[in-house]
Amino acid sequence: MERLDKIISNLGYGSRKDVKSFAKKGLIEVDGIIVKDNGMIVDPAKVSIKINGEEILYRKYIYMMMNKPDGVISATQDNRDQTVIDLLEVDHQAFEPFPVGRLDKDTVGLLLLTNDGELNHRLIAPKWHVDKVYYAKIDKKVDEKDIVTFKNGVTLDDGYKCLEANLEILSSSDDGAEIRLTIQEGKFHQVKRMFEAIGKQVVYLKREEFGGLLLDPELAEGEYRELTDDELSVLKSY
Repeated sequence: MERLDKIISNLGYGSRKDVKSFAKKGLIEVDGIIVKDNGMIVDPAKVSIKINGEEILYRKYIYMMMNKPDGVISATQDNRDQTVIDLLEVDHQAFEPFPVGRLDKDTVGLLLLTNDGELNHRLIAPKWHVDKVYYAKIDKKVDEKDIVTFKNGVTLDDGYKCLEANLEILSSSDDGAEIRLTIQEGKFHQVKRMFEAIGKQVVYLKREEFGGLLLDPELAEGEYRELTDDELSVLKSY
Protein backbone atom coordinates (compact mmCIF):
# COMPACT_ATOMS: atom_id res chain seq x y z
CA MET A 1 0.00 0.00 0.00
CA GLU A 2 1.48 3.36 -1.05
CA ARG A 3 0.46 6.96 -1.61
CA LEU A 4 -0.91 7.60 -5.06
CA ASP A 5 1.37 10.57 -5.68
CA LYS A 6 4.47 8.56 -4.76
CA ILE A 7 3.51 5.75 -7.13
CA ILE A 8 2.92 8.11 -10.04
CA SER A 9 6.02 10.21 -9.30
CA ASN A 10 8.23 7.11 -9.10
CA LEU A 11 7.13 6.14 -12.58
CA GLY A 12 8.46 9.40 -13.98
CA TYR A 13 5.22 11.27 -14.57
CA GLY A 14 6.41 14.30 -12.63
CA SER A 15 7.07 15.49 -9.11
CA ARG A 16 4.58 15.01 -6.31
CA LYS A 17 3.62 18.66 -6.84
CA ASP A 18 2.88 17.85 -10.48
CA VAL A 19 0.76 14.87 -9.42
CA LYS A 20 -1.22 17.09 -7.07
CA SER A 21 -1.94 19.37 -10.02
CA PHE A 22 -3.02 16.39 -12.16
CA ALA A 23 -5.43 15.33 -9.44
CA LYS A 24 -6.96 18.81 -9.13
CA LYS A 25 -7.54 18.83 -12.89
CA GLY A 26 -9.30 15.47 -12.73
CA LEU A 27 -6.68 13.69 -14.82
CA ILE A 28 -6.15 10.73 -12.49
CA GLU A 29 -8.39 7.67 -12.42
CA VAL A 30 -8.26 4.70 -10.05
CA ASP A 31 -10.34 1.73 -11.20
CA GLY A 32 -12.25 4.02 -13.55
CA ILE A 33 -13.11 6.62 -10.92
CA ILE A 34 -11.63 10.13 -11.07
CA VAL A 35 -9.57 10.75 -7.93
CA LYS A 36 -8.69 14.23 -6.68
CA ASP A 37 -6.93 13.13 -3.49
CA ASN A 38 -3.31 12.75 -4.53
CA GLY A 39 -2.49 11.30 -1.09
CA MET A 40 -4.91 8.40 -1.48
CA ILE A 41 -3.49 5.08 -0.28
CA VAL A 42 -3.76 2.25 -2.82
CA ASP A 43 -2.25 -1.11 -3.63
CA PRO A 44 -0.72 -0.52 -7.09
CA ALA A 45 -0.63 -4.26 -7.77
CA LYS A 46 -4.41 -4.52 -7.39
CA VAL A 47 -5.81 -1.34 -8.96
CA SER A 48 -5.83 0.22 -12.41
CA ILE A 49 -4.34 3.72 -12.46
CA LYS A 50 -4.72 6.02 -15.44
CA ILE A 51 -3.32 9.48 -16.08
CA ASN A 52 -5.16 11.50 -18.71
CA GLY A 53 -6.64 8.25 -20.02
CA GLU A 54 -3.31 6.39 -20.21
CA GLU A 55 -2.92 3.35 -17.95
CA ILE A 56 0.41 3.30 -16.13
CA LEU A 57 2.55 0.20 -15.64
CA TYR A 58 3.64 0.09 -12.03
CA ARG A 59 6.99 -1.11 -10.78
CA LYS A 60 8.21 -0.76 -7.24
CA TYR A 61 11.94 -1.35 -7.61
CA ILE A 62 14.67 -0.10 -9.89
CA TYR A 63 18.09 -1.68 -10.47
CA MET A 64 20.97 0.14 -12.16
CA MET A 65 24.63 -0.31 -13.02
CA MET A 66 26.92 2.72 -13.03
CA ASN A 67 30.52 3.18 -14.06
CA LYS A 68 31.36 5.45 -11.15
CA PRO A 69 33.79 8.24 -12.02
CA ASP A 70 36.65 9.63 -9.96
CA GLY A 71 35.73 12.45 -7.57
CA VAL A 72 32.12 11.42 -6.99
CA ILE A 73 31.05 9.94 -3.67
CA SER A 74 28.88 6.87 -3.08
CA ALA A 75 26.11 8.54 -1.11
CA THR A 76 22.56 9.74 -1.62
CA GLN A 77 23.37 13.34 -0.65
CA ASP A 78 26.28 15.47 0.46
CA ASN A 79 26.70 19.15 1.26
CA ARG A 80 30.09 19.49 -0.46
CA ASP A 81 30.69 16.81 -3.06
CA GLN A 82 28.77 15.51 -6.05
CA THR A 83 27.12 12.17 -5.35
CA VAL A 84 26.29 9.23 -7.60
CA ILE A 85 22.61 10.15 -7.23
CA ASP A 86 23.35 13.56 -8.75
CA LEU A 87 24.43 11.74 -11.93
CA LEU A 88 21.01 10.13 -12.40
CA GLU A 89 18.18 11.43 -14.55
CA VAL A 90 15.28 12.90 -12.59
CA ASP A 91 13.03 10.01 -13.61
CA HIS A 92 15.42 7.58 -11.94
CA GLN A 93 16.02 9.80 -8.91
CA ALA A 94 12.27 9.67 -8.29
CA PHE A 95 12.61 6.03 -7.19
CA GLU A 96 14.90 7.20 -4.37
CA PRO A 97 17.68 4.68 -5.13
CA PHE A 98 20.84 4.29 -3.08
CA PRO A 99 24.26 2.79 -3.79
CA VAL A 100 24.79 -0.87 -2.89
CA GLY A 101 27.82 -0.62 -0.64
CA ARG A 102 30.29 2.07 -1.57
CA LEU A 103 33.32 2.90 -3.63
CA ASP A 104 35.88 5.42 -2.36
CA LYS A 105 35.74 8.90 -3.84
CA ASP A 106 38.79 8.26 -6.03
CA THR A 107 37.81 4.69 -6.97
CA VAL A 108 36.07 4.10 -10.29
CA GLY A 109 34.08 1.26 -11.78
CA LEU A 110 31.04 -0.88 -11.14
CA LEU A 111 28.53 0.49 -8.66
CA LEU A 112 25.03 -0.88 -8.28
CA LEU A 113 22.12 1.36 -7.32
CA THR A 114 18.66 0.25 -6.26
CA ASN A 115 15.79 0.97 -3.90
CA ASP A 116 15.40 -2.74 -3.08
CA GLY A 117 16.54 -2.92 0.53
CA GLU A 118 16.34 -6.70 0.77
CA LEU A 119 18.61 -7.26 -2.23
CA ASN A 120 20.99 -4.58 -0.94
CA HIS A 121 21.32 -6.45 2.37
CA ARG A 122 22.00 -9.78 0.67
CA LEU A 123 24.71 -8.25 -1.50
CA ILE A 124 26.62 -6.41 1.22
CA ALA A 125 26.21 -8.73 4.22
CA PRO A 126 29.52 -10.64 4.74
CA LYS A 127 27.72 -13.92 5.50
CA TRP A 128 26.57 -14.23 1.87
CA HIS A 129 30.20 -14.18 0.55
CA VAL A 130 29.49 -12.06 -2.52
CA ASP A 131 32.57 -11.66 -4.73
CA LYS A 132 33.85 -8.16 -5.50
CA VAL A 133 36.62 -8.02 -8.11
CA TYR A 134 39.01 -5.09 -8.42
CA TYR A 135 41.74 -4.13 -10.86
CA ALA A 136 44.50 -2.06 -9.27
CA LYS A 137 47.88 -0.49 -9.92
CA ILE A 138 50.36 -0.79 -7.07
CA ASP A 139 53.40 1.40 -6.46
CA LYS A 140 55.77 -1.52 -5.76
CA LYS A 141 56.49 -5.03 -6.93
CA VAL A 142 53.93 -7.69 -5.94
CA ASP A 143 55.12 -11.29 -5.62
CA GLU A 144 54.07 -14.83 -4.72
CA LYS A 145 54.59 -14.13 -1.02
CA ASP A 146 51.88 -11.47 -1.22
CA ILE A 147 49.51 -13.95 -2.87
CA VAL A 148 49.96 -16.28 0.11
CA THR A 149 49.50 -13.43 2.60
CA PHE A 150 46.22 -12.40 0.99
CA LYS A 151 45.02 -16.00 0.84
CA ASN A 152 45.70 -16.44 4.55
CA GLY A 153 43.92 -13.19 5.46
CA VAL A 154 45.56 -9.79 5.71
CA THR A 155 45.45 -8.09 9.12
CA LEU A 156 44.51 -4.42 8.82
CA ASP A 157 45.82 -1.49 10.85
CA ASP A 158 42.98 -1.78 13.37
CA GLY A 159 43.70 -5.45 14.04
CA TYR A 160 40.87 -6.81 11.90
CA LYS A 161 41.82 -9.96 9.97
CA CYS A 162 40.28 -10.04 6.51
CA LEU A 163 38.72 -13.09 4.98
CA GLU A 164 40.68 -15.06 2.40
CA ALA A 165 41.25 -12.99 -0.74
CA ASN A 166 42.39 -14.07 -4.18
CA LEU A 167 45.29 -11.96 -5.47
CA GLU A 168 46.22 -12.35 -9.15
CA ILE A 169 49.37 -10.69 -10.49
CA LEU A 170 48.86 -9.33 -14.00
CA SER A 171 52.31 -7.75 -14.25
CA SER A 172 55.01 -6.85 -11.76
CA SER A 173 58.41 -5.16 -11.74
CA ASP A 174 60.47 -2.96 -9.46
CA ASP A 175 58.52 0.02 -10.84
CA GLY A 176 55.16 -1.30 -9.69
CA ALA A 177 52.49 -3.87 -10.44
CA GLU A 178 49.07 -4.44 -11.91
CA ILE A 179 46.84 -6.88 -10.07
CA ARG A 180 43.33 -8.24 -9.85
CA LEU A 181 41.91 -8.84 -6.39
CA THR A 182 38.77 -10.72 -5.37
CA ILE A 183 37.36 -10.06 -1.90
CA GLN A 184 34.07 -10.85 -0.17
CA GLU A 185 33.93 -7.97 2.27
CA GLY A 186 33.50 -4.23 2.07
CA LYS A 187 35.40 -2.64 4.92
CA PHE A 188 36.20 1.07 4.76
CA HIS A 189 39.05 1.60 2.24
CA GLN A 190 39.60 -2.15 2.43
CA VAL A 191 41.66 -2.79 -0.72
CA LYS A 192 43.92 0.18 -0.01
CA ARG A 193 44.37 -0.83 3.62
CA MET A 194 45.16 -4.41 2.67
CA PHE A 195 48.07 -3.28 0.55
CA GLU A 196 49.16 -0.71 3.12
CA ALA A 197 49.36 -3.61 5.58
CA ILE A 198 52.10 -5.16 3.42
CA GLY A 199 53.91 -1.86 2.88
CA LYS A 200 52.53 -0.96 -0.54
CA GLN A 201 50.21 1.70 -1.95
CA VAL A 202 47.30 1.48 -4.38
CA VAL A 203 47.70 4.22 -6.97
CA TYR A 204 44.65 3.33 -9.10
CA LEU A 205 41.60 1.25 -8.25
CA LYS A 206 38.67 0.09 -10.36
CA ARG A 207 35.91 -2.36 -9.50
CA GLU A 208 35.24 -4.65 -12.45
CA GLU A 209 32.77 -7.15 -11.03
CA PHE A 210 30.22 -7.44 -8.24
CA GLY A 211 28.21 -10.55 -7.43
CA GLY A 212 28.95 -12.19 -10.78
CA LEU A 213 27.93 -9.04 -12.64
CA LEU A 214 30.56 -7.54 -14.96
CA LEU A 215 30.92 -3.83 -15.62
CA ASP A 216 29.46 -3.05 -19.05
CA PRO A 217 32.46 -1.98 -21.21
CA GLU A 218 30.13 0.30 -23.18
CA LEU A 219 29.56 2.50 -20.12
CA ALA A 220 31.93 5.45 -19.94
CA GLU A 221 32.77 6.81 -16.49
CA GLY A 222 29.73 8.65 -15.16
CA GLU A 223 27.28 6.72 -17.34
CA TYR A 224 24.75 4.19 -16.11
CA ARG A 225 21.90 1.99 -17.30
CA GLU A 226 19.21 -0.25 -15.86
CA LEU A 227 20.06 -3.92 -15.41
CA THR A 228 18.72 -6.50 -17.85
CA ASP A 229 16.48 -9.28 -16.58
CA ASP A 230 19.36 -11.75 -16.98
CA GLU A 231 21.71 -9.55 -14.95
CA LEU A 232 19.15 -9.14 -12.22
CA SER A 233 18.71 -12.92 -12.08
CA VAL A 234 22.47 -13.30 -11.56
CA LEU A 235 22.40 -10.89 -8.61
CA LYS A 236 19.32 -12.46 -7.06
CA SER A 237 20.93 -15.91 -7.28
CA TYR A 238 22.96 -14.85 -4.24
